[in-house]
Amino acid sequence: MSSAFLSTEDNETKQANKRYIKHAMGVPLLEKDHEHALAKAWREGGDEKALHKLVEPYARLAISMAFKYKSYGLPMGDLIQEANVGLMQAAARFDPHREVRFSTYGSWWMRAAIQEFILRNWSIVRMGTTSAQKTLFFNLRRLRAKIERTGEKVHIDEQRQQVASDLNVPLRDVLSMERRLDGPDQSLNASVSDTMASELQDLIVDERPNPEILISGVRDSELRSDILREAMASLTPREYTIIQKRRLVDDGATLESLGKFFGVSKERVRQLENRALTKLKDNIALAVERPSDLY
Repeated sequence: MSSAFLSTEDNETKQANKRYIKHAMGVPLLEKDHEHALAKAWREGGDEKALHKLVEPYARLAISMAFKYKSYGLPMGDLIQEANVGLMQAAARFDPHREVRFSTYGSWWMRAAIQEFILRNWSIVRMGTTSAQKTLFFNLRRLRAKIERTGEKVHIDEQRQQVASDLNVPLRDVLSMERRLDGPDQSLNASVSDTMASELQDLIVDERPNPEILISGVRDSELRSDILREAMASLTPREYTIIQKRRLVDDGATLESLGKFFGVSKERVRQLENRALTKLKDNIALAVERPSDLY
C-alpha cells in the first residue's frame, strides 16, 4: 500500500532483522566446484543438507536485492523474506549441468519474487496487471529522475513522451501510471477537511437512476405489456403463434420451419405474419395517441 497505510516494523522486529543480516553476511561464499557438487546432490539425490548449504551463503544476495527496493516503503523484513522465497524457488529449478552460477540464476528469481510482492501490497488497488504496467511501475520514477538530472528544461509532455519511447509503452499508460503513483490510497472515511465533518465517501456521486425514474420505468413497462397483450388478443390462433414464435423470442423461428408446422408454404407464413403485424399496429394506434412513444 502507499506510505500512508504501510505498517511499520517494531523495534523487536528491527533487531531480529539486524541479527539475521549480520549472520548472513558472515557466511562465506561457495567456490564454483563446491556449489556444483551441492546443487548436483540436491537435484539428483534430494539431499536437503546439500540444499541448505547451497542456499545459505546466498542469503546475503537476497538481503542486497531487498535493499534495492526499500524506497517503496514496505517493511524490510518482508522484502528479505520474499527474496528468500525467490531464492528457494531458484534452488528448486536450478540445473547444475548448465554453465551458470547459482547466484546469477537466483538473482532473477529473487527480483521477480520481490517485485510481485510489491505489486500486491503497495496499493489497495491491484497494480501491474500487464507486462507494460509492471515495467512502468518499476522504471517510471527512475527515468523521470534521470531526465531531470540532465539539467535541461524538458516540458512535462516531452518528458512523458520520452519515458513512453524508452520503455516502448503507449503514452496513455504513462499518464495512467503517473496518476496512480502520485495519488496515494486514501480511506473513504477520511474527513474532507479539518473544518468539515463530512467524509470523502459523502462526495461520491450515486449515478444510479433515482427512485422516481425507476418507478416510472416500471409503470411504462407494465403499460406497454398491457397494450401489447390486448392487441395480441385480436389475432387468430395461427397469427398469434406466428408472431409469438417469430417476434417474441430471442432466437425466432424461420418462415420455413413455421410453414412445415402449419403445413403451408413459407410465403404463406410471410403473408400471415405481415397481416398480423398490420393488425397489431392498428390496435396499438387505437389504444394510444402516439404509438411511437411505446418504442
